[in-house]
Amino acid sequence: MVNALVIGHGAREHVIGETLSRFGAKLHAFMSFKNAGLEDLSQGRIKIHSETDFKEIIDYCKENNIDFVVIGPEAPLVVGIVDAIEKNGIPCVGPKIEAAQLEGSKIFTRGLLQKYKINSNILSKKFNSLEGVKEYIKERGIDNIVVKPDGLTGGKGVKVYGDHLFSLEDILNYCSDLVKGRNSFLLEEKCDGEEFTLQTFVDGKNVVGTPLVQDHKRAYENDEGPNTGGMGSYSMEDHLMPFISKNDVDDAINDMKKVVAAVKAETGVEYKGFLYGQYMKTAKGIKLIEFNVRLGDPEAMNVLPLLKTNFIDICLGIINGNLSSNISFEKKATVCKYLAPEGYPITPKKDAPIIVNRNKLEEIGAKYYYASVYRENERIFTTSSRAMGILGIANDLKQAEEIAEKGVNCIEGDLFHRKDVGTMKLLQKRIDHMNSILNK
Repeated sequence: MVNALVIGHGAREHVIGETLSRFGAKLHAFMSFKNAGLEDLSQGRIKIHSETDFKEIIDYCKENNIDFVVIGPEAPLVVGIVDAIEKNGIPCVGPKIEAAQLEGSKIFTRGLLQKYKINSNILSKKFNSLEGVKEYIKERGIDNIVVKPDGLTGGKGVKVYGDHLFSLEDILNYCSDLVKGRNSFLLEEKCDGEEFTLQTFVDGKNVVGTPLVQDHKRAYENDEGPNTGGMGSYSMEDHLMPFISKNDVDDAINDMKKVVAAVKAETGVEYKGFLYGQYMKTAKGIKLIEFNVRLGDPEAMNVLPLLKTNFIDICLGIINGNLSSNISFEKKATVCKYLAPEGYPITPKKDAPIIVNRNKLEEIGAKYYYASVYRENERIFTTSSRAMGILGIANDLKQAEEIAEKGVNCIEGDLFHRKDVGTMKLLQKRIDHMNSILNK
């Protein structure tokens, strides 16, 4: 039996742990915040401590004879957790520090894509002061501007003209705030289209795709309200999207292969781990919005439960550089709906009790994954972030959405969710939007 350690404390790590356990791993978990799901799956083989304290993690690995480590979140990856652990002879699923800069530095990524002439790249320019900013905006056109701070922003730092910024003054003020905070930033061209998430397994050379997912960042229904870490996501039974073709996916995968090769050429380090491409289909083809160097949250919940190939073998293939291209998933649709505390993301209601009717969830066939909640005396309470992901799996999207929605009703507490995630009405809105762009 393989001793596998998961690092991280959210719903993404809960589903990673569940999938490792499902294929026979003896699970351990190291987390800065106790996830009740991981605690149960690992039968208490856990440590609560900082996820960036490398010495403690290495000691834990040695004490528990860990065979390999899977790192869930981005923060430890971009500061070199893999380098530290692997120097001590313990293999990891995750990129080393240089390769992790694909997420850690948007400036590094755009520069790499430009240098190696990657098709899905978009126009951008880096700044570390306000010098030249106004001129660049005028040159590109204010309607075409997106401001992206360099470094990690938890999915909430990117601001788009027309969505978050509504005048030249707004843009300049935001750029000024970034400069004051000693942040470099990019001004990028604004793309019009439909986004999709392509999560892949990478062993240094091979890049193997998983079912496409579409995430919903906006807090409220009909894509309104502030950006969040993601309020839900869906995937289709054919593993594509109605507006994304197999050719589109092939283009994205080919670009990701070129990027993996470019990382090796540029840094001397092979990219190994999960690589998540956030792409947009536009009138000009497939464009890269950003890379993440780990699985998505919520998107991991859409793909890992469908996995038919042994996940332990996939992890070992990534580590050993001999990943099989023959990885299979159930041909089913999924809908994940996130429950968040009332008031999230502006004034979330903390420390409110949640009652989870596990028997009813099982009866309905819905799965649940704990995110930012804590357990005290067998009771679950909210924090200030997203609380739980509820997943429906079925033969088509309509049935999967119905299961997820019924599953949400098995949870009591001061919570809210987007009822429209995964509905046919919202999907049709996406299809119509894409058609209007392609038929201009």
